[in-house]
Amino acid sequence: MSREQLVVQRARKSFHTGKTKPLEYRVHQLKSLLRFISDRRRDIADAVKRDLGKSEHGTELFETLGLEGEIKLAIEKLSEWAAPRPVEKNLLTITDEVYVQPEPLGVVLIIGAWNYPWAVTLQPLVGAIAAGNAAVIKPSEVSSHSAKVMEELLPQYLDKDLYPVVTGGVSETQELLKQRFDHIFYTGSSVVGKLVMEAAARHLTPVTLELGGKSPCYIDKNCDITVACRRITWGKFVNCGQTCIAPDYVLCEPSVQSRVVEEINKSIKEFYTDNPKTFEDYGRIINQRHFKRVMSLMEGSTVAVGGDSDESQCYIGPTVLKDVTGESKVMKEEIFGPLLPIITVSGVEEAIQFINEREKPLVVYVFSNDNKLIKRVIAETSSGALLANDCLVHFTVSALPFGGVGNSGMGCYHGRHSFDQLSHLRSCLIKQLKMEGINSMRYPPHTAKKLGWARFFLLKHVNVCRLRRMALLAMFTGLAAFVVQVKGVKYSSPVQIGIKSFVLVSGMLYFTGI
Repeated sequence: MSREQLVVQRARKSFHTGKTKPLEYRVHQLKSLLRFISDRRRDIADAVKRDLGKSEHGTELFETLGLEGEIKLAIEKLSEWAAPRPVEKNLLTITDEVYVQPEPLGVVLIIGAWNYPWAVTLQPLVGAIAAGNAAVIKPSEVSSHSAKVMEELLPQYLDKDLYPVVTGGVSETQELLKQRFDHIFYTGSSVVGKLVMEAAARHLTPVTLELGGKSPCYIDKNCDITVACRRITWGKFVNCGQTCIAPDYVLCEPSVQSRVVEEINKSIKEFYTDNPKTFEDYGRIINQRHFKRVMSLMEGSTVAVGGDSDESQCYIGPTVLKDVTGESKVMKEEIFGPLLPIITVSGVEEAIQFINEREKPLVVYVFSNDNKLIKRVIAETSSGALLANDCLVHFTVSALPFGGVGNSGMGCYHGRHSFDQLSHLRSCLIKQLKMEGINSMRYPPHTAKKLGWARFFLLKHVNVCRLRRMALLAMFTGLAAFVVQVKGVKYSSPVQIGIKSFVLVSGMLYFTGI
């Protein structure tokens, strides 16, 4: 029996004890995870520095800060998320309990990515813990220092049996995928995503695939190009371009291309100085294999800004490419590096056509002051998300589901979406063994004669809250009429009695909030 098989069996056995069911236990584990991040902040930052050349400030901003926010939100909202969720009834079930009850799925496999080795690995774990699951955590072997720290230190804070960390490379991941899980959560490339989905299909295991793709960025010629380029520069070159939601390429009209290049160049110098190689907050490509891959993508395009590199340090400077077409090498795959191609189009119509001729991206970015143009892009394209006039920041909004569509992934997470994604939303209906006269309309032998009534009872949805308000209104109206009747000796005409009743009912409605 392999190590991976033993780990999964141990996690499932521990899950079946029922210890994850109480909300108090889940909150305790979430608080322990929060303490891990707080206690081991320096260890995490050192590991990310060695993996990606990222500064301590960058690690906090893009890795741990959002993670802490997700954990605190889950702790605060867990009782609300896990509570039964009442639903509308029909007349046939009006006296019954009808609700949706979230329940744990079981054992979840979380396969993390190397570009943000903490955020994209542990954020799904927050949802898994909150939903009451066990979780096997597989950090990416590419970010090896982060994986080692996670393996050594995380078990000191979380239940070792329920939340084990499994490290290793391709063979270890393949062995894990042979095991039966109740859900698999994978973040990475679409190529590997297909392999994960294929392995999951053997056990009918549902999957969440957080993939990537070539996220386009359209710049309207009439917008504030200076501001637009500052924001695009920030979004593109954060983490040395190794961000799944980074703008992959720019679409703009030929008349503004030179201005776009000029403004991006200014922003690069403002953000990273004249020598980004020596600047603390500019990172490195993860390894030499990816360095060579990114460098090869420049073939056939003209370097408009940057282009400098140092293979010994896995350094590629912020680079802007022009004379790019849809057939250029840099447009054949997700760049995942600090190259920003610019493609000229005649306007928004051609930009939309260009986007729609390709796989659905994780994000569509559009910069414009024209709200109608933005709404047109929303209406005529499809993507995991759409962000107008900024980059990346939708990732920080826990209320927004984060995920792709088509080639950019399936499923979503963040906040309550993580909880729901890793829960089974169980339908529950509880009847009483009473009122058999009404129920008999369902039974033979005269079903056909009763079909009209059955159709009415089954199809007529009932808003129970509205019925309750109507009942209260009727009660208050009757009470007001009674009070007026008792004191009616003071009023000689029906008009006076009616006015008094109206005033009493209105006052009651105001104070009860109906």
